[in-house]
Amino acid sequence: MNRILFESGEISGGVVTFGGERAAHVLDVLHGEVGQTLKTGEIDGKIGTSEIIEIVRGADGSGATIRAKVCHDRESLKPWIDLVLAPPRPRVMKRLLPQLASMGVGRMVLVGAKKVERDFWGATLLKEENYRPLLIDGLMQAGTAVLPELVCRRAFRRFVADELDAMFPTMRRIVAHPYGADKAEESGESPRRQRILLAIGPEGGWTDDEVELLESRGFRRYSLGQRILRTDTATIALIAQLALAEGRVE
Repeated sequence: MNRILFESGEISGGVVTFGGERAAHVLDVLHGEVGQTLKTGEIDGKIGTSEIIEIVRGADGSGATIRAKVCHDRESLKPWIDLVLAPPRPRVMKRLLPQLASMGVGRMVLVGAKKVERDFWGATLLKEENYRPLLIDGLMQAGTAVLPELVCRRAFRRFVADELDAMFPTMRRIVAHPYGADKAEESGESPRRQRILLAIGPEGGWTDDEVELLESRGFRRYSLGQRILRTDTATIALIAQLALAEGRVE
């Protein structure tokens, strides 16, 4: 946790009260004590610091509650990239979500491309109470506070035809595809610092007709080479490369 985040409802009168894993981290890793200043923030709000004013330990020595005076007076870094993602298996997706939040993803649309396993859509991971903590973990790692939005659209073609333009207007659109693209050429044709929409296919890749459909909506192919990568590897590598190309090392 490089920045401890709080829900807005946890802060009252400029004071936050928290326990659980966050309190354990403050005490066990940061060696927290009264008067110590912590890097903190409010989810979907501002970031800053908090000063510990009280530590209450459990009677049996386990668990603790911390009260801290909050001073959140700075804006968090904002997301700079969005994803249309044909999701991998739930256990892979579980590893991927915190990393996406850390790297500055703002909105993720999980789409039902042809090669996505149908069983995925019944995964408990898709319940907000299960994926939200993973996204918050990623934000705390990165020291940011803007929570990504995650939505699911099982009908890929219907989503592209009916919702994509309204959901992602006036954005630079890129589809990850190992063939028929040159990353340097693609990067050079679009203005830097424009928010990006990146489409990444399933483990088996996009089908030809899926790529053609995306291209008809303004997506340009972007390649990391002809090696076929796993979805989680490709996603992180692509975002990292685009961040460097766009000067997003903030």
